[in-house]
Amino acid sequence: MLHHIRDACARVTERARFVRIVGDLEAYLDGFEPEALRHPSYDVSLHFRGEPEATVAYVLVLDAVNFGSGYFAHLQTPPGVSGYAQVARALTDWFLEAGPPSAERLAGLDEFALAPRLGQDLTDPYRVELMRLYAEALNELGDHLLGRFGGRFEALVAAAGHSAERLAALLAEMPFFRDVWRYEGLEVPLYKRAQIAASDLALAFGGSGYGRFTDLHELTMFADNLVPHVLHLDGVLAYAPDLARRIDAGERLEAGSPEEIEVRAVAVHAVERLAAAARRRGWSVDPRDLDVALWERGQDDAYRSRPPHRTLTTAY
Repeated sequence: MLHHIRDACARVTERARFVRIVGDLEAYLDGFEPEALRHPSYDVSLHFRGEPEATVAYVLVLDAVNFGSGYFAHLQTPPGVSGYAQVARALTDWFLEAGPPSAERLAGLDEFALAPRLGQDLTDPYRVELMRLYAEALNELGDHLLGRFGGRFEALVAAAGHSAERLAALLAEMPFFRDVWRYEGLEVPLYKRAQIAASDLALAFGGSGYGRFTDLHELTMFADNLVPHVLHLDGVLAYAPDLARRIDAGERLEAGSPEEIEVRAVAVHAVERLAAAARRRGWSVDPRDLDVALWERGQDDAYRSRPPHRTLTTAY
């Protein structure tokens, strides 16, 4: 799976018409401290951490609904709070108040029960659509757990045998996690959320127990809309003028369009090249580490003041 992602993204980069890698990657690395790159953290002010099985359940539930950035302008959030932070915090409150929901509970959720849990009302049509998609994604997770793993979140993780790639493959058996696209006759798998689940578990458990994976270093960048945005504003990626204009104007890119696939896939390949350049310097840095650093950089006002591309998708 992971080799296929890398190969496909390299091939998209070779063919790309709308997105190019233009920056001096060696010079770009000068802006990073290698020690900071190797120590991503789990933000317990935002994310739930409790008993091990409950923490596993939280991470899998969170990553089942870790999408919807194209809808976030319609979410109800406090000033300055991102859509992701709103959902993560609301799920934390749910787990603290009621404990982890059972697989049966997830399988039976609908948008009317879920929306209040996430601090949303259903007065906006885009919000209704996102809450419906979230409910369907959780239904799917609940059914998958009941059908394959006795309804136990931790059994799914244990079945991966401490392999991040295997966990991603198990999650990708569910359609909502199957992040695969067609580009000029080429199959392009990206599996953003299926991959990030292993990374999030590793962070939540400090790399031990349910968070111990022997192949975390093999994960690719988690292709969303924020990391490409950071790379673009930092001069690593260049967008074709019309694509840049459309993104700046807030126009949505269609999910699976050549432009949208190129933005994500070329960013993955750029981070692969950055990681290779870091290793040539003797840094013990993986694409996952760079992804976390770039995503955190994207929280700064300099990046938040301009819009990343927006796509209505369940991939990110």
